[in-house]
Amino acid sequence: MASKLQPRILKPPKGSFFLFGPRGTGKSTWLRTVLPHAHTVNLLDEGLYQSYLADVSLFAAELRTLKPGSLVVVDEIQRLPALLNEVHRFIEERRLRFVLCGSSARKLKQSGTNLLAGRAVRREMHPFVPEELGKSFNLEETLRWGALPVIWASGERRAALEAYVQLYLREEIQAEALVRNLPGFARFLPIAALFHGQVLNAAGLARDAQVARTTVLGYLSVLEDTLLAFTLPAYEGKLRVKERKHPKLYWCDPGLVRAVKRQFHAPTAEERGALLEGWVAEVLRAYRDYRGLFDEWFYWAPAEAARTEVDFLLRLGREMVAIEVKAGRSYSKQAARGLSAISDLRGVVRRVFVYTGDRVLRTEDGIDVLPIHRFVRELEEATLFP
Repeated sequence: MASKLQPRILKPPKGSFFLFGPRGTGKSTWLRTVLPHAHTVNLLDEGLYQSYLADVSLFAAELRTLKPGSLVVVDEIQRLPALLNEVHRFIEERRLRFVLCGSSARKLKQSGTNLLAGRAVRREMHPFVPEELGKSFNLEETLRWGALPVIWASGERRAALEAYVQLYLREEIQAEALVRNLPGFARFLPIAALFHGQVLNAAGLARDAQVARTTVLGYLSVLEDTLLAFTLPAYEGKLRVKERKHPKLYWCDPGLVRAVKRQFHAPTAEERGALLEGWVAEVLRAYRDYRGLFDEWFYWAPAEAARTEVDFLLRLGREMVAIEVKAGRSYSKQAARGLSAISDLRGVVRRVFVYTGDRVLRTEDGIDVLPIHRFVRELEEATLFP
């Protein structure tokens, strides 16, 4: 299967950069492929990590052996944020170029670390998108098992997903001491998975998880900082109706959201809607980060119309595209009522209904009805905005 995969579409910046992404997204593999001659410092090497922990000056001593202008990859930088002071110094003094790779920015933010004052841009690695899977892409397989490279490459995907969740809890959460109550966090995960694709209600989540609301907010922050989940804000334009203020919660991968709930069977009809919407959200996010598909994004839901919503509202410059995602195989006016309602919103230049059917349609009031494969092609070809 690996031979059928296409190259990753992330392109390395010319200068120094941070590279973040969930565990298993292939960051290290990508770096070895695109920067094969870089000097690599891997902080997962426990002996190396302990030596630098005891004496940070050893890191500087190693860097002095490199020629000016050399490229240095530091993997798992979040394990030792203090190294960033030396990174900063060697960028200035010896013009070294650094790639600082990690699966969490939490410890970097918490420690008030030197984040290089703009000398390194930030990039993110995402699970596979269809363009990278080529002919190997299968929507049903993706909704069931997800598209994390470490899972996709496994011959035993269920076992790999179960191991991934345990590894996350053990190495990312426990080893890095990101939460004080590991059993409580483990109980929180499957409940947070139930909120995948839903407006985030911290009070309700806290009640279901039987922990304090402030604890839930902290746990959600850990999920975001370790890049397993993200939030989508509500659109708050100056309309005649008041917009909802709570964001939506999405996990970064459908296989992962199912694994924390211990659901490994083929997705049920009840699951498919949220799984498909969440997968589209992650693919949109990947194309934003990789190719600048849009500047900002939101969901749209006027408070005075409780059942009226549009899943995604993308803004590029002054133009906006509204997108509704449905797991059904047919189009109906009822399913697209949110797109009909948003037609008068200033700046909306296109409305798109994405579904699992086969026919490309345009309705009388100008809604483009696109099968998943056609929608994905527009993302790949950057033709989503007219």
